[in-house]
Amino acid sequence: MSVDPDLLDDLQWRGLLAHTTDLEALREALTSRSVSFYVGFDPTAASLHMGNLVQVTTARRLQDAGHTPYLLVGGATGMIGDPRDSGERTLNSAETVQEWVGRIRAQIEPFLSFDGDNAATMVNNLDWTDGLSVIDFLRDVGKHFPVNRMLARETVKRRLESGISYTEFSYVLLQSMDFLELHRRHGVDLQFGGSDQWGNITGGAELIRRATGDAVHAFATPLVTKADGTKYGKTEGGALWLDPAMMSPYAFHQFWLNVEDEKVGELLRIFTFLPRAEIEALEARHAEKPFLREAQKTLADAVTTFVHGAEETEHAKAAAGALFGGGDLAALPARVLDAVLGDSDLAHEVEMGEWTMSQLLALRLCSSRSEAVRTVKEGGAYANNRRIEDPDEPLTRDLLLHDKWLLLRRGKKKFDAIAVTGAASS
Repeated sequence: MSVDPDLLDDLQWRGLLAHTTDLEALREALTSRSVSFYVGFDPTAASLHMGNLVQVTTARRLQDAGHTPYLLVGGATGMIGDPRDSGERTLNSAETVQEWVGRIRAQIEPFLSFDGDNAATMVNNLDWTDGLSVIDFLRDVGKHFPVNRMLARETVKRRLESGISYTEFSYVLLQSMDFLELHRRHGVDLQFGGSDQWGNITGGAELIRRATGDAVHAFATPLVTKADGTKYGKTEGGALWLDPAMMSPYAFHQFWLNVEDEKVGELLRIFTFLPRAEIEALEARHAEKPFLREAQKTLADAVTTFVHGAEETEHAKAAAGALFGGGDLAALPARVLDAVLGDSDLAHEVEMGEWTMSQLLALRLCSSRSEAVRTVKEGGAYANNRRIEDPDEPLTRDLLLHDKWLLLRRGKKKFDAIAVTGAASS
């Protein structure tokens, strides 16, 4: 199968090579044949997140360039979890881990092709660890790992003073064995992952060299950070999850739409498949007129479409337009409106009753009933994007969206989303 000779140059331009083994050897391998590679995902949560998305898009780039993916979801390593910088992980039950394995496999599958000459393959490291005796593990794997080198790992060094269990200390052996087993079983010659995994990744390459004498390849992608150096992947509501049940496509789209000007070019390179010329032209236009936020809009649309599909992207954009007064809220599907309003800190509940619009406005948008009345008379109050003309207009069921929601707005940017309970009763 033919391969794209420009792949490594593209990865470098996109800033996706934080570390590599011998760069020229890697280049020779990637330009001469279809390389079997693997990237691993530990099921330490019920969903993939932004950091995992870097690896998913990178795997897609390699497959599109003619190389053969092995996607490992760690039913074994997920039982332990890679050591964190501070504190031991809480160990999840075997049943929970296996459930999460299934969920994460289902999330990954749409992003790659499982047909053709370089079809992707899903693997689970529980297949070669389940039933493995401790003695065999220590003889076949543990004997190749000098303890002084394990102690020199940055994560371990940071944890030595506060304490690290033997379980987490030994994680590198399990992940390294994954590379060895995939090399033996499937001819996998390349592993990549996040830069925080570099010690584990090179541990696997070294294990293969010691156990088989073969030379293999590896690279690590950078940690994606905000302009101030702090980690991305955390939002005010928690992690940037890919599962729409854990983070709505609307909230996902909004995250990308609001990234900093200083970072948008970097994120376009890492997370989109736009060609270099298009990204550079977009960056130039953005530098000239950043207030248009064209780069952020392109980024948000591209990443949301990749993760959730074009239809959900259009729903997210329509929801944003309607929320800010530029569209028809009633046209949004109920599930979209529930996600947009229900997941926000705007939402609160009131019981159906004898409410007037001015009373509802005074709950959170105005400081008093008299201020609410004045706001209505000045033409600055809206209910579901319809201007309120009468401050004594009563709340009736026919005003509600999907028999539930009333979105009040004061001016252009102050909102109150009210979930009216008991609305369906007579």
